[in-house]
This record gives sequence, structure tokens and C-alpha cells, in this order.
Amino acid sequence: MYKYVFLDLDDTIWDFHVNAKSSLQEIYDNKNFDKHFDSFDQYFEIYAKRNLELWDQYGKGEITKDALSLERFLHPLRQVGVHDEGLALIMGKEYLDLLPTRSALVPNALKILDYLAPKYQLTIVSNGFIEVQYLKLKKCGLEHYFSHVVLSEEAGALKPDKKIFEHALQLNGAKASETIMIGDSYEADIIGAQNAGIDQIYFRYSQSQAKQPATFTIDSLDEIFNIL
Repeated sequence: MYKYVFLDLDDTIWDFHVNAKSSLQEIYDNKNFDKHFDSFDQYFEIYAKRNLELWDQYGKGEITKDALSLERFLHPLRQVGVHDEGLALIMGKEYLDLLPTRSALVPNALKILDYLAPKYQLTIVSNGFIEVQYLKLKKCGLEHYFSHVVLSEEAGALKPDKKIFEHALQLNGAKASETIMIGDSYEADIIGAQNAGIDQIYFRYSQSQAKQPATFTIDSLDEIFNIL
């Protein structure tokens, strides 16, 4: 039934949570932030909550990439009385330098890619920033699995806008009816694919409940063996 598989990258294949936490721990230690925060866990909890909110706003077109990049580092500092925009900007640059050097993958990601690649044409469809997404794939040795990498900045549209999916379909010469999208974000990946008439596999890696049904729902990537 399907000839083409679209996949999200962060927290679908590449373990964003683990890799981001590792990168932020290094920055936290280098900046001696124990003088401001009770622990790294306290810092990370503040950062992660605000980062999710900002990515939601970015996906809706409510804030710019630059605003997201600054605010996610400035917000935790403000919570402990440090109002230093320059420091937040430095941290943002260091983070984008460190993040793509990390290589932790979601469990079973390589096994699934090895299984899918000979059977389907694979394409990454991601809202992630250009300067890090290609480097992530290169660092992890994943580039060869994908015929195309479609990023929102290059496509001129953010998931869940159907335009990014239509751009990916056009690149592949594919029809929506012969394509399926795999992703961990219900709002971006599943609703976005639905908007474009594409079937979906909702991977509940970091979310526990789907707000509405997807074509398929899985809790582990190895469940894809039973679908594709």
C-alpha cells in the first residue's frame, strides 16, 4: 500500500531529550551554574518546560527562530535573578555547536531504518534548525538512509502546515495515498500529515495520550514491524 515513508527526526529517530540534556549539562558545568541553581535538574526542568512552550509558539508562527533561541536560555536565568541577555546569546550558540555532536538514538531506531530502507523511499520531515539537523544525521551516520531531508526553514512552512508535506511529496514524486508519516508530535506530525491527506503512525515516545485517533499508534518503534 505504501511506497514512501516520511519520518520526523527529533525524538522519533534521534533522541532529542537525552542529547539535549547532555549538551545542557556541559554548558551548566562550564558556566558554574551551581552558584545560581540548586542543581542541574532544577535548571533543566525550568529550561525544558519553557522550551516546549516556545517550540509550540514557533510551530504556530507566533515567534521567530531568533526569539525562541534567546528566550529558552534567558528564561531560566531570569528565574534566579540573572538578567543577562548576552550570556543567554552565548549559551544559545554553544548549545547549537554542542547538540549535533551528540549521537544517542531512540531505542530500535537503527533496526527500524535497516528494515524500512530496502522497502520504502525514506524522507526526513522536520521543523528543526538547518544548522543542526544535517549535522545530527551526519554525526550518527544516518544520511544514507534518506532520499531527501525536508526542513521547515527550506520548505518555507512549519509542520503542521500541509505545505511542508506537499513539498516532501513533490520532491519524491509521491502521492499522499502511497505515503505514511511517522512522528512523536501529535500536533506537528500527526495533524500535519492529516492536513495533507497522508496516513500516520503516532509514536508516543514522549507523550502519553493522543488527542484524536491516528491511522496507527505505537509506543515503541519495533511495533512498526507489524504495520509496514
